[in-house]
Amino acid sequence: MKILEITNVDFSLTHFLLPLMRTLRDEGHDVVGVCADGPLLKMPREEGFRIETLPFARSFSPIAQARAFWALLRLIRREKPDIVHAHMPISGILARVAAKLCGVPRIAYTCHGFLFNQPGSHARRALALVLEKLCGHLTDVFLTVSQEEAEDARRLHIHANPIAIGNGRDSRRFKPNSEARRRIRTELGTPESTPVIIVVSRLVRHKGYPELLEAMQAVPHAELWVVGERLTSDHGNMLDDCFDRAHAALGPRLKCLGYRTDIPALLAAADIFTLPSHFEGLPMSIIEAMLTALPVVSTDISGPREQIVQNETGLLVPAGTVAPLAAALRTLSQNPALRSQMGSAGRQRALMFYEEHKITEHTARLLTGTMTKSA
Repeated sequence: MKILEITNVDFSLTHFLLPLMRTLRDEGHDVVGVCADGPLLKMPREEGFRIETLPFARSFSPIAQARAFWALLRLIRREKPDIVHAHMPISGILARVAAKLCGVPRIAYTCHGFLFNQPGSHARRALALVLEKLCGHLTDVFLTVSQEEAEDARRLHIHANPIAIGNGRDSRRFKPNSEARRRIRTELGTPESTPVIIVVSRLVRHKGYPELLEAMQAVPHAELWVVGERLTSDHGNMLDDCFDRAHAALGPRLKCLGYRTDIPALLAAADIFTLPSHFEGLPMSIIEAMLTALPVVSTDISGPREQIVQNETGLLVPAGTVAPLAAALRTLSQNPALRSQMGSAGRQRALMFYEEHKITEHTARLLTGTMTKSA
C-alpha cells in the first residue's frame, strides 16, 4: 500500500513518526513523509524516505491554513494513497478533510494531545472541540498516544472506537551506559559525585522552565542540564530573561547544551530526569529517561501520570508550582539509593509498556490490517 504520513513540522516527523515509517517500509509498504520543510529532514532522506514538504503553519491564521490545505489537496490527488495517516491537531484536521475530499480509501489519525485540553481562550478551545468532532466522523482509524485522550475521545463523542496505542522508544539505544556517563561528565566538567538533573524538551513556556529554573535555587549542589532549543515555529514569549536570571543565580550549576543528537549518552550521564510541563500527550522524553533507568520528576497531568507510578518510578507534583517541584528534586538529589530503586523500577515498566518495536508493529497492524480485511 501507499501510505502518506502527514504531520506539521520536521521535528515531529523525525522524532515521532520516523520509527513507524521504518516499520511500515520494512513490511513492504510505500511510505511517504509529509510536513513543513526544515533541516531535520536530512535524516529521513538519508535513510531513503521520500519527504514532501508543504507550507504547514502552527497557527490559526485562515490564510496560512488555506494555503496548506490547497497544497494538501494537490499532493493527495497526485499521490493517490491507499492510506492517509495524519498527526498533530491542525495538520491532522487539514489532512483528514483533504483525504476525504480526495476519496482516500482509509483515513487514520493519531492524537498526540487535544487542543481543547490546552490553555487558551474559551472560543479557541470550543472551536478545537467542534473541529475534532467533525473530523472524527471522517476518521476510520482513530488512535491516541494516551489512555486519557482515548477516554476523552469516547466521552465527548469524537470517535466511537478510539484506541490508545502509547508511545515507544528503542531500549537498545536508551539504556544505562557507564562509559557514556564517564565521557559526557568529563566533557562537561561535572564530577561523578555531583547529582545531575536533566531536562530534554523544546525551550517554550509550557514545558515549565520558569518553575524549574526557580526551583533549582532550592536544590543545593545539583547541576541542571537543559537539552533542547526553541523551534522557529514555536509560539509564546521567549525565555531569555528567565534563563539570564537563572544563570546569575545558579552559575556553573546550570548548563544549557542546546540541540543535541546524543540524547542516550546524555541521559546515561545524568541522575534524575524532570519534565514539569503544563500539558503533554505522552512524552517520548519520559520514556527515554525511564529506559535509561532514571527516576522521573514530572507534573501530575495527562500523559506523565499515566507513565509514572508515584513514589515507585518517580514523583509527580502539581503543574505550575515551584515549592513542590523543588522538594521532589531535592529529595532525589540527596538520596542515591532512592534514585537507583526508582530508576530500576522505571526501566522495567518502560520495557513492559513502551518498547518501540511493539508500539510501531501494533500501530502498523491497526493501519493496514483493517484495510486488508475490508478490501
